[in-house]
Order: sequence, then C-alpha cells, then structure tokens
Amino acid sequence: MTAVDDEAAVDRVLAGDPSAFEGIVRRWQGPLVNLAYRFCRDRGRAEDMAQEAFLRAYRGLARWRRQGMFSTWLFALATNLYRSEIRRIPPVTLPLDRLEPSSGETRDDDVEDRDRAIRRVVDTLPPKYREALILFYFREMDVAAAAASLGVPEGTLKARLARARHLLRRKLPATVWSPRLKEAQ
Repeated sequence: MTAVDDEAAVDRVLAGDPSAFEGIVRRWQGPLVNLAYRFCRDRGRAEDMAQEAFLRAYRGLARWRRQGMFSTWLFALATNLYRSEIRRIPPVTLPLDRLEPSSGETRDDDVEDRDRAIRRVVDTLPPKYREALILFYFREMDVAAAAASLGVPEGTLKARLARARHLLRRKLPATVWSPRLKEAQ
C-alpha cells in the first residue's frame, strides 16, 4: 500500500464505504502500536492507544486537509492522543540509580542492555524532549515529519533534539552512550 492507496482508501470511506478503512488499519497498525509503545512501554496499553487513534482518525477523516501525506496527518493525530494519554496516566519509570551497570563484565547482550538503559533514561526526560527523540530516533521520522507530528516548527524540533541529547549525555554513563544518538546532521 502506498500514499496514493491511502488517499484512495480515504476517498472510498468518505464516499460511504467504511470497509475501505481496513486497508489503512492493516498498513499502519504496527507502526502506530510501536509508536504508542515508545510512549508508554506497555504493549497492552499501546494497542489500546493505537485503537483509539484509529477510531479518532476514522471519525476525523473529513478534517484531513490533504496538504500533506495522510501518514503525516495520522501520526500527528496519534502523537497528540498519546501525549494526552501519557499526561493523564503517566507510565511507571525507574529511578536512574537502577540503571547503573552491575559489573565491568562484557556479555553478548551488552548492546541490548545499553539500548534498554537508553530507553529507560529517555522515559525520564520531560515530555517535549522525550517526544522529539521518540519520533526522530525510534520512529525514524525526518525533522519535517516529526515537527509536523508534534505541531511545532522544524527549528523548535531541532532545538528540542539538541537539548534532549544534552540531557541524555548527562544522565547516561559513558559506557552506555550510543553512537546512534549523536548529533543529527
């Protein structure tokens, strides 16, 4: 399914064929659940949040102004919903002192441990920085798409990413700092 297919499915739904929305759900369900999971770190809650995002998208299809891609509109809608949901019921976070490495041993799963530590520290950041990181690094959106999803100018998103990286550098031990979270060009 492509962006053109998304637009055709929206046209069919708006013309009275609600079954056309099924293709949109099939295409975007995984990405929306994964995005929600990055916000709440709970698979069941993420699935519920994604379902609510699809429901709101379906009800609001007529409000999509077609100035950008359907996926950008869908992710902006979902991101706003997830942000509201996380403010309403925050996820459980771990204290930073529980993130320290237990020993100097090297193990095969060091990369997984590092990634888990990074995700936990990201979860402790203020929402505006956490959301920027999630969209840009974990969801791999470009600056323009991430800024559109958050409803902020691109310069604001870049500033939030820079501040978030600075906060991560201060919170993460040097042994955990990931090259993939270095300055974005």
